[in-house]
Amino acid sequence: QVQLVESGGGLVQAGGALGLSCAASGVIYTINTMGWYRQAPGKQRELVARITSDGSTNYADSVKGRFTISRDKAKNTVYLQMNGLKPEDTAVYYCNALVGGSLRWGQGTQVTVSS
Repeated sequence: QVQLVESGGGLVQAGGALGLSCAASGVIYTINTMGWYRQAPGKQRELVARITSDGSTNYADSVKGRFTISRDKAKNTVYLQMNGLKPEDTAVYYCNALVGGSLRWGQGTQVTVSS
């Protein structure tokens, strides 16, 4: 069974940077798209960024120019580099992966940006 495990969350001051990673294990099918979503308290989960198997990316307007998504296909790992963090970036960040037609989610990692 495919499992996704995120790491790298934490507390940072506004203007700072954090890097997240998400490693998939138990993969027997090729992973198509991998992505990062986030959910702030009282809000719906929203797309942050995603990357396809051929490296195409798209970002939420709110993070363009500040966040960068990348992946290591050999390691089945997706990364999210977050620069210029703002208090409104505070949320639980989840990674997902489309594997064999099924969408898998990680357990989430907290990112807190203090003002």
